[in-house]
Amino acid sequence: MSRRGLRADSTQFTLEGKPFRILGGSVHYFRVPRPYWRDRLLQMKACGLNTLTTYVPWNLHEPERGTFHFHDQLDLKSYIRLAAEMGLWVILRPGPYICAEWDLGGLPSWLLQDKDMQLRTTYPGFVNAVNLYFDKLIPTVKPLMFEEGGPIIAVQVENEYGSYAKDEEYMPFIRNCLQSRGVNELLMTSDNWEGLKYGGVAGGKQVTPDNILHFILSPLLMFEILIFSALKTINFQRLSVGAIQHLADMQESGVPQKPLLVMEYWSGWFDVWGEHHHVFHAEDMLAVVSELLSRGVSINLYMFHGGTNFGFMNGALDFGTYKPQVTSYDYDAPLSEAGDCTMKCQLLRNLFSQYHSEPLPQVPSPQERRAYEPVVMQQHLSLWDSLHFTDKPHRSEKALNMENLPVNNNNGQSYGYTLYETTVTSGGALNSMNNIRDRALVFVEREYVGCLDYKTQKVTLPEAKGERMLSFLVENCGRVNYGKALNDQRKGIVGDIVLNHSPLRGFNIFCLDMKPRFINRLTHTAQWKTDFRSLAVPGFLQARLNVDGSPRDTFIQMTGWGKGVVFVNGQNLGRYWFIGPQRFLYLPGHWLRSGENQIILFEEQRTNGEVVFTENADHGKTIDVYKLPFCTLL
Repeated sequence: MSRRGLRADSTQFTLEGKPFRILGGSVHYFRVPRPYWRDRLLQMKACGLNTLTTYVPWNLHEPERGTFHFHDQLDLKSYIRLAAEMGLWVILRPGPYICAEWDLGGLPSWLLQDKDMQLRTTYPGFVNAVNLYFDKLIPTVKPLMFEEGGPIIAVQVENEYGSYAKDEEYMPFIRNCLQSRGVNELLMTSDNWEGLKYGGVAGGKQVTPDNILHFILSPLLMFEILIFSALKTINFQRLSVGAIQHLADMQESGVPQKPLLVMEYWSGWFDVWGEHHHVFHAEDMLAVVSELLSRGVSINLYMFHGGTNFGFMNGALDFGTYKPQVTSYDYDAPLSEAGDCTMKCQLLRNLFSQYHSEPLPQVPSPQERRAYEPVVMQQHLSLWDSLHFTDKPHRSEKALNMENLPVNNNNGQSYGYTLYETTVTSGGALNSMNNIRDRALVFVEREYVGCLDYKTQKVTLPEAKGERMLSFLVENCGRVNYGKALNDQRKGIVGDIVLNHSPLRGFNIFCLDMKPRFINRLTHTAQWKTDFRSLAVPGFLQARLNVDGSPRDTFIQMTGWGKGVVFVNGQNLGRYWFIGPQRFLYLPGHWLRSGENQIILFEEQRTNGEVVFTENADHGKTIDVYKLPFCTLL
């Protein structure tokens, strides 16, 4: 006899035939160092939550076509099993699109090699790629489904498609991808207020603005709706008047009343470079959570613990103005970036304890942190000297965007920097024609002359005789993860750059994705310099940190530095930028070792000369999300 999993047949969820309320929290395994998974889930359990939700990032699990990673940091199966060991149920959100303030919403950048690609549609190139990915992903998680004795009680169909809604056949396709591979658990969709109108999946067709009336009026669809529809859930932060009733009204017409779930109750908010750190005061958050629970609504805290956008994986927003997100994904969540139990966590624990018949587990002891002694930069290597350790540059008459470079087994370049070099015979007016994605430092004969980005599209080159080298160091600052611009996220130089109205031609293009292999080459082969009178930026700087005893978590304070990236023992901690708000990088103790540790900074603009450590994060100036217009959070 099959087990009776999560059901949504009445106004209340049931699990194993008994009433069940989802008290969930989101913790993304790919944003938390694996040695800390257990601690974060123990904290979740101690807070009174009973369900873990997690996205699955396609771009990490299939970084190159047909090359799949489900081990080490990406061992999804072990993460889900750990949740079960903690006594937590799991709602899996496998995408393929996840948003998540993650580069391209979790979609792999190699999809963009196809100039006609239509992401999140039934475009054949996208459909084929999704099918091959799900052929690997679903068999990995299927043994962990509830019906097979595992903790996965529900699976989400795509993510917030109502805000995109470009193809009425797409959501049924994703639903069928799951069901045809043996996913029989409760299916859900997740949308904001407006997206609820168009984000459901029922009767084999996607609900869109063009056909919603057809769904409402056609009784012939009712049977299919009952059998195939996914439960609609809502995402919000403020409990607007009528929000819960709106969710109830948006469930499929003709279906009996359904249980209500806030799939994403936003416990805080993310940050973008150049603006303030968002905070959501604990008392304001608690008031809404209390109200939801009093109405019998199930809830998932997005996020319970945010973690970190390590490496180059942050996303971006673009609703007319491009805004890349910061490295920290602290999110002002109940559990801080470093795993601290905040005031929010304590208040939530007191509240959730009222919904448990047994006492909650003890809160785990906080992780110890250390402010190590500052270390002085000892060696440096210019960007230009580092080029010997990249792969052979690609020669192209026209500039190529990074996704179409013949690197990484012809999967293109996904992240980091790309250096474009050509020769010019005159100075004058250089115009990017808005074809820089996203930011470029410009050099003549390797001397800095200016910066090009979305706001600044013109630089004047100095006059001189003869041929000179013109260089563009272009940074992919993060692909948009939400909105209608997903298909336009190719990076690098994406069109003509003109000098005195003539397009530049004849490029040598260097891939600087700064993967571990490249950093290892620099460490062991490069001739680093110790005379800092010859220091040149952009370039790499190296220091050594000696750790006595067991390593502890710490933060690297980036005050005095300009813009760049930090590597510790080969691990890419992420980006820093003096414009803030983030003024630190989180360094997990598990990435340090007793004795000597290598620290390498890639710095674009200016140097401090030393690396300073601190026990606490400096998020910079703050702004209360309740003081922002509601539309800015969607």
